[in-house]
Amino acid sequence: MTNRIPACQLYLISPPDVGSDFAARLNRALGAGPVAAFQFRVKDIEQHEAAKLAAPLQEICAAHDVAFIVNDDAGLAQRLGADGVHLGQSDGSPKDVRDTIGADMQIGVTCHNSRHLAMEAGEQGADYVAFGAFFPSTTKQSDHTADVSLIEFWSDLFEIPSVAIGGITPDNCQPLIEAGADFLAVSGAVWNGDEVAVIKAFGNALAKFKRVRKPG
Repeated sequence: MTNRIPACQLYLISPPDVGSDFAARLNRALGAGPVAAFQFRVKDIEQHEAAKLAAPLQEICAAHDVAFIVNDDAGLAQRLGADGVHLGQSDGSPKDVRDTIGADMQIGVTCHNSRHLAMEAGEQGADYVAFGAFFPSTTKQSDHTADVSLIEFWSDLFEIPSVAIGGITPDNCQPLIEAGADFLAVSGAVWNGDEVAVIKAFGNALAKFKRVRKPG
């Protein structure tokens, strides 16, 4: 007997500039189709200013029942009462961050193209692991290229959810969904165009595939 597992979901990441009309764009995007999580990712901004930028976006996410994740900064995540924090390899271990933020907040970890880093993150209490980049990205340069086989390996052996990231579009996401990715992390594909149209296109792509765990 096979066991059904949750369908692959969309994990939306902010562009570098979240000022101006971005709150309105985010509201339109989240209203266009199902999004599981939104990551607030800004760089080189003092925490107080970052909190001011984040607050209206967090309210929009709450209104749409979308998890609000803070990139890199566990202190900011705590300050905001965010749903989670996403850690890079230089942002501290999940175990140490967990000791600081407590048990309720989700912790995700960037693991590039490394099985070892992902297993290590899992052992230290990560709630999800992120692999990539799978395709060239205009949003963030990466020195690491991941293969779809890494998603297959992970989904076959581990319960911890995986996030695929890097240049993902509605047109190229099919292999990642079929390989077992639990989330598709997307940014430029959405914000560099019509966010409503692109979110709907992702929704259509995700809806095509039924996810069934192999017996074993």
